[in-house]
Amino acid sequence: MTRGLRVSRLTAGLAAATVLCLTASGCVTVHGELEVLPGATESEAAQALKDFTAAYNAADKAFDPALDADRVTGSLGAINQAGLKARQTYSPGGNKAHEPLELTDATYIIPKKAGWPRWFLADTDSNRDEDGGKLDNRWLVVFVRSGPDALWKASYLGVVAPSQIPEFTLDEDGLATPVEPQNGELTVSPADLSIAYTEYLQKGTPDVFAPGTSTSVWRETRRTTRRAGFSYQYIDQPLTSGGFGPLGLRTEDGGALVFFSSKHFERQVTAEGLKPEVNADVKALMTGEVTNSLTKERVSSQLAHVPARGQASETGGRVRVLNRLPGLIAAKGE
Repeated sequence: MTRGLRVSRLTAGLAAATVLCLTASGCVTVHGELEVLPGATESEAAQALKDFTAAYNAADKAFDPALDADRVTGSLGAINQAGLKARQTYSPGGNKAHEPLELTDATYIIPKKAGWPRWFLADTDSNRDEDGGKLDNRWLVVFVRSGPDALWKASYLGVVAPSQIPEFTLDEDGLATPVEPQNGELTVSPADLSIAYTEYLQKGTPDVFAPGTSTSVWRETRRTTRRAGFSYQYIDQPLTSGGFGPLGLRTEDGGALVFFSSKHFERQVTAEGLKPEVNADVKALMTGEVTNSLTKERVSSQLAHVPARGQASETGGRVRVLNRLPGLIAAKGE
């Protein structure tokens, strides 16, 4: 198989929410390390997955964000920590319905690069789907390590059908090729994806995204949402730097599989005598008091297939958003 380095079946748990937010080529030199090296060894990758899932399961069982705070970062970290904080507020006794998340059949796609940070992608099968059926999926988890003494942390999560995972470009050693943030060979450079996506959601342009639930359908749903006495406002902001930058790997079709992040605000304003509804999660993360206005703030990670510029495809050369994982991180009442 050309997706990466296949390992024997590895059973482990995993986090619920999204996976890397780091520039694909951001090369930080530490101790003069300029040599192009694999992002991790196969054994390091397996241990990172094991450590992360153990921490996640402990945190989910106790609803305690401190138990996996040092194993998550970026978009996944923001969503995971906010969710645990909220649940801890209204369920201080922990998660009575906790079921450990397990992964099997792990394949590691490890890019080679110089300097730090380094990263890799784990392609896994979770125990949250129905193997072999229409609901069968793969969990793609990206891990990043900021330096030689740092822990591996999970930063992006993408959940996709097995058929949606492209073949990655591998060298003779089975190592993958990372995509530069600024890459003129692709329809949209990874560095520009978050900007293009949030502008598209606001205005419908640039018209570079294929129709789908995370693009055209979401825009139409927001446009047509109606409720007597309520008005809805939406603001979308790109997340492009630091831990929220994009990550991409070259694929054999000439394109790339790219993870990227964004931020989204939804504001509800009501007429006199009405009040926006506040559920338990919103209340736990809210500042202020709701009278006639409620603003919800979410972080979202997207997994997209970006075709090569001029490449003929079923999407007409447009970017296909394969998965979107949003999470509430804050709210404000007025």
